[in-house]
Amino acid sequence: MKNSVLIGLIVSLLFVAGCQDDPIPKPKAKMRLEYPQGKLAELETENFSFKYNELAIAELNDDKAFTISYPDMKGAIFLSYMKIDGNLEKLIHDSKRLSYEHAAKADNIVEQPYVNPNKRVYGALFEVQGNAASQSQFFVTDSTSHFLTGSVYFYTKPNYDSILPAAAYLQNDIRGIIETLEWKH
Repeated sequence: MKNSVLIGLIVSLLFVAGCQDDPIPKPKAKMRLEYPQGKLAELETENFSFKYNELAIAELNDDKAFTISYPDMKGAIFLSYMKIDGNLEKLIHDSKRLSYEHAAKADNIVEQPYVNPNKRVYGALFEVQGNAASQSQFFVTDSTSHFLTGSVYFYTKPNYDSILPAAAYLQNDIRGIIETLEWKH
């Protein structure tokens, strides 16, 4: 009788152990990066003004070039201003060409036009998806006198999956710059 109880117990344990699901590996955990939304500060030049994230550091590189640095993200928005002197078509062409030069490394480039006739701000934002050197670029103009272009760069080797949260954050800040831009005449 002891043997039959022992055998019954062993069979029961094997039956219970055999009914478990196959082990499934868990996906790798990814760190969730969240960045605080700063208040707006104003950058003013003799040709234009706009609002930017006060958590960034705005620096004048020379009379026509600016850097808005994000040290915590190891990234920056680089801006260049030019006066239009009968060369608007060339400036737009060069700006688009620079954006599409990233196509070799990019998975996709999404061009988003921007038009605000009340402020006379016209242009486009280029979202570069993939392991390109710059994730976002833009240009804006009043179509007669002023032309401003900008690009996002990170101080690291491009890895789209890793920098996606920071790239999206800076792209949102670029939209804020474009939307608050005012030309001076």
